[in-house]
Amino acid sequence: MAIPPSTHQALCDHFRGLGTWITVFTGPGGTTGANEAVLPSGRKQTVFPAASLAAPSVTQGSTVNIPVSNGTYTEGGIFSAESGGIFRGSEAFSDGIVMVSGSGSSIDVTPMLKA
Repeated sequence: MAIPPSTHQALCDHFRGLGTWITVFTGPGGTTGANEAVLPSGRKQTVFPAASLAAPSVTQGSTVNIPVSNGTYTEGGIFSAESGGIFRGSEAFSDGIVMVSGSGSSIDVTPMLKA
């Protein structure tokens, strides 16, 4: 039995309400948010629009610019709050590992939810 597009859309819309605070990781986030990078100015908030009526349903958040220190970053992730909060998940960057050197560096992250 196939899941209708309206169900995919409802799930994706539910997911977008679970967390909007974007961060980066220096290793796998796992199930707890381990390896979250220490960020000079903290997590950044995104805005997710309503999900598409499709199977799968997708919503792309606004791009956030995250200032980072020198280092290697492997994933982007979502939390429910600016600090602390509930870890909602992470995924490897679509273009691979990001290596940063020099002062004043940042990473642009465009989060995407799919259900």
